[in-house]
Amino acid sequence: MGILTLYVPHGPVSCGTSVILSSKPLRSVADSPRASDAPGLRQPFGKSTVRVGPRWYAVQCLAHRESAAAAQLGNQNYQVFLPRRRKIRRHARKTETVLVPFFPGYLFVCLDISRDRWRSVNGTYGVAKLVMQGEYPAAVPAGVIEALQLSSDELSVVEWRPEIRPGDAVRVLAGPFSDVIGQLERLDGAGRVRVLLEIMGGQVPVVLPEEIVVSRDSIV
Repeated sequence: MGILTLYVPHGPVSCGTSVILSSKPLRSVADSPRASDAPGLRQPFGKSTVRVGPRWYAVQCLAHRESAAAAQLGNQNYQVFLPRRRKIRRHARKTETVLVPFFPGYLFVCLDISRDRWRSVNGTYGVAKLVMQGEYPAAVPAGVIEALQLSSDELSVVEWRPEIRPGDAVRVLAGPFSDVIGQLERLDGAGRVRVLLEIMGGQVPVVLPEEIVVSRDSIV
């Protein structure tokens, strides 16, 4: 699957393992007393401690401004990742599928805060603030964003659905039974499931496409 990568000066940036620069001699995280926390994700920022190397950082956006903020940051040559999910929106008797942020109110930007002018992120249209830890931005744990990217398509839509099992409470996303709650009875194979829908005080067995059945409490 593709990964949404905006233009970044000096070529693609890998937001991976970093080292830490402080008032002490430079050393890799593997040499630090807390090497088990590699790459130093849990170590708080001190007044003289700055991370070196590109890492992903969370950006809090203004309400419903995630896409605008992502576009503006991209125009400033930041590498941005705005994961999305598909949502079925209902209006009157019509339904449509739209793309919405996977994490409402947030996007992610790749920064080397020892080199980049990261404070300018806070002044970008649509941005509320970088998520901070002390005096510096708080890095996202290594591997989290990379895993989301690997699960995303070329539009940064995360292809992830929570697993449902027989006996689980489920909800129908679309069709004549849209928003009806029921219980998953069994998986019939070939992408279809049998659900006991709660209709008119009873349970009615219905066979539905698996893609329109989700956990009752799913955010989808």
